[in-house]
Amino acid sequence: MRTPSTSGNASAAASAGSARAWRDALAAVVAGFVVMAVVAAAGLALAGAGDLPGGAFPHVVAAVVVMAAGGSVEVAGGAGFLAQADASLSALPLSVSLAGALTAGWCFLRPLHYRAVAGPRELLARSAPLVLLWLLALLGTSLLARQDFSVSTGDSPAGEIAGELGELLDSAPKVGFKAAVPATLLFGLLWILGLLLTALLISRRAPLPAGLIRFHAVVRPAAFAVVALLLAYVVLGVVAGLVVAATQGHAARTLAVVLLGLPNLAWPALTLGLGGAWEGRVEGPFGLPMPHPLDQVLRGSDLSTVDVGSLARQDSRAWWLVVVAAVLLLGAGVLAAVRSPAEVRPWQHALHLAVALALATLAVCLLAAVQAQFGLSLLGIGDVGGLGGKVELRPVLWRTVGLALLWGAVAGFLGALLARPLRHRGRVDQ
Repeated sequence: MRTPSTSGNASAAASAGSARAWRDALAAVVAGFVVMAVVAAAGLALAGAGDLPGGAFPHVVAAVVVMAAGGSVEVAGGAGFLAQADASLSALPLSVSLAGALTAGWCFLRPLHYRAVAGPRELLARSAPLVLLWLLALLGTSLLARQDFSVSTGDSPAGEIAGELGELLDSAPKVGFKAAVPATLLFGLLWILGLLLTALLISRRAPLPAGLIRFHAVVRPAAFAVVALLLAYVVLGVVAGLVVAATQGHAARTLAVVLLGLPNLAWPALTLGLGGAWEGRVEGPFGLPMPHPLDQVLRGSDLSTVDVGSLARQDSRAWWLVVVAAVLLLGAGVLAAVRSPAEVRPWQHALHLAVALALATLAVCLLAAVQAQFGLSLLGIGDVGGLGGKVELRPVLWRTVGLALLWGAVAGFLGALLARPLRHRGRVDQ
């Protein structure tokens, strides 16, 4: 029979545990959003957004943070019957996303380290406050992410006439953005749940429910190795960006790309090195901050296929993408094998890494796709002043994911063979 003092102690312990969970969740959310805001603000400032009129800079930073956290930002505009702006944007600033994910994930895992087992209730009690506070912070950021801008109609005769009419009728063309709150909260929920699940999958020091311990050796080594592979590509991209900034001019613009969208270039480069392909086009005066060979392949009114072959026709150094992918992927195979128990066989390593790489490649394909367009029609005349533009970049999904599955199997098998002379753990490290 439970005595009153025992019951009181249990209640006090539960209350203290709940308070700690909320405190840790608040720290993770604040840290994640602060890091994303700082990275976004630095990148936008280097890109010249600090000079935007009307105090728009904080609103643009908020919009970038919303998109980085999986949210949706709508772009629209017009000028009554005189003008209509047709605009859309679908892109993730993955540098900002990655910074927030690493920060929030580390803060979430830190209190759970050095334990082998945690019950489902404890993990839920840790996760639920973080998810709730994350959505509240995302809602507040979404309300700040809105702004309108006036649009210049250009120097063409039609643009000048329409501009004069717009001033006369006080209906100058405007374009603006605002966060779509329901979609933002829905996709933001999926984003934070995916982050927490990924964090638990890759950390060998994070506890799991007792019933899932047997999956430790199956999932975690391959998942960790693939995440390490993706981060290695980001590090290589940072080094390349710094070299370009120091040697080829346009340092501010290059650093802005590093701070806002480096994984948008680095991770598709991994898929291209594996033999994957993307389709896209760039029309009009706008484009992506991308390497010149990629811009040359995409520039035109028709869809173009981007793979190593098409890039190599513009610059033969593109073949190095295959070499880098092979070396780093083999390293990932060795890393996964070294972190696995000794009894795991090579064909099992091949299967584990193949599935992990295929899923990661699918995620890259979904996250790095870009679609943006802008068109201004004045008095029924489209593309006034050459302002219209379109940018598209989307993966050839089955080819890219299928080849990732094949490469992962080969790298997993060879990595297991190469890891045999290295130190193996006889049992799962917990």
